[in-house]
Parts: sequence; C-alpha cells; structure tokens
Amino acid sequence: MSHTSVLIVGSAPNAPEVASWDVSNFSAVVVINNAWKAVPHWTHFIHPEDFPPERHPSVIPQGCMQIGADIYVEAQNKYGGFVYAGGTMAFTSAYWALDAFRPDVLAFFACDMVYPKTGATHFYGSGTADPLRKDPTLVSLRAKARRLQVFAAQQDCAIVNLSSGDSVLPFPRCDKSGELHDVKPEIYDIDVASEAASLERQFDYFVPSGRYWEQIDRFEADVIAKIDATWLRAFDETL
Repeated sequence: MSHTSVLIVGSAPNAPEVASWDVSNFSAVVVINNAWKAVPHWTHFIHPEDFPPERHPSVIPQGCMQIGADIYVEAQNKYGGFVYAGGTMAFTSAYWALDAFRPDVLAFFACDMVYPKTGATHFYGSGTADPLRKDPTLVSLRAKARRLQVFAAQQDCAIVNLSSGDSVLPFPRCDKSGELHDVKPEIYDIDVASEAASLERQFDYFVPSGRYWEQIDRFEADVIAKIDATWLRAFDETL
C-alpha cells in the first residue's frame, strides 16, 4: 500500500530552507500565502479570499493547483467548519489536505506562529501576524492544533512539526530526513475528544459560507473557551 505524506509550508523566517530539500517523498507540497516565493517546488498554493491578487504567482505551473475559498470551505465544513477549527490558514490548509489527500502523515514547516517583537517575523521581513489578530476562533491556537490532531488521527493520519525552533504547534517533532513512514498518530483520550465534539454540536457555531466573521456576535467567548479546554484535556493539557 502506498504511503501518502503532505508538507505544509508557512511564511516563517525559516521557510526558504525548504528550497534545498529533496521533497520527492512528499505527495504534495502545500504553500500558504506568500510561501510560494520561498519554495520553488510547491504543488498547491492555498490562500484566503483577501489575499491580494498581485501577491499570487503570476503563473500556476502545469500540474500544480491554486486553492481558494471556493475549494477549501467545502472541505473544512466536513470537519465542523471554521469557528471550532480556528480561522487561520495554517489550520485551514491542514483540514483541506486531510480531505483532499487522506494522508498518512501531515508535516508542518515554518508554520510555528511565533512572532518576535524585533527582527523578521516572516521570511520576507516583517508582516502581519494573522493568527494573532483579535478573533474569537484563535484565542487558543494550541487547542485548535490539538483538535486538528484528533480529526487527523480519526483518519489514521499522524501530524508532525518539522521546524526545530519555538512553536505554538504541540505536534511531535520530526527531522525532515527522518522516516515519516514510521510516524503514528499521537495517543489521546477518546472519551474526552468525544465530549468536545458533542459540545460543538450542542452549540452549533457552524457557518456554511465559511465567513464566520459576518456572524461574530453569535459566538460566546466562554463557550469557545470551554470547548478549547476540552480538546486540550484530551491530551492531558489545560488552558
């Protein structure tokens, strides 16, 4: 049986390192927003609706794909939508990849969501830290990452972080030259994860269009915090 692994690359300062990698073992290389500029051998370019057209690749190479909201919203809705998943592209791209490739391994690089107060925040210099914007879906990035792990594990997919520096992502670390075939999903408490999923269904913070910000007044901070705390508890963590 073939092994499928997908690499997701963000725009952290270490993103250009991927340019020198042998990525032949990855079934797809998904670049978020500006990351296509740092990764010449990308296969999928994914971006939100408000990503300026002038910052898109001028040409989509043959065999590659551009992934916009017209594609990823439907995919993410299969996993409960944007409010519960966290409305930032690192997570959106991951849910899209889970649906599109059904991978055995999902590997993140340069998606660490750590932004120094001085110096470069992105490989191209200083940029806006999208995950740090005031947004009720992004209060606990760690909880959203743990939720993603559960949904991936339910598909027998392991998630790893190939970055070596500080990271918000709690995923197991793996060296890019390591054997991804042997990586298994991290163990979590199935009963607690079921409790978190039940809470999501109870409150039904689901917006089919994906434009959850148009209904922002619906979402109560204490409800989201309770759900986030439950996802964390599935990995024996607390907010």
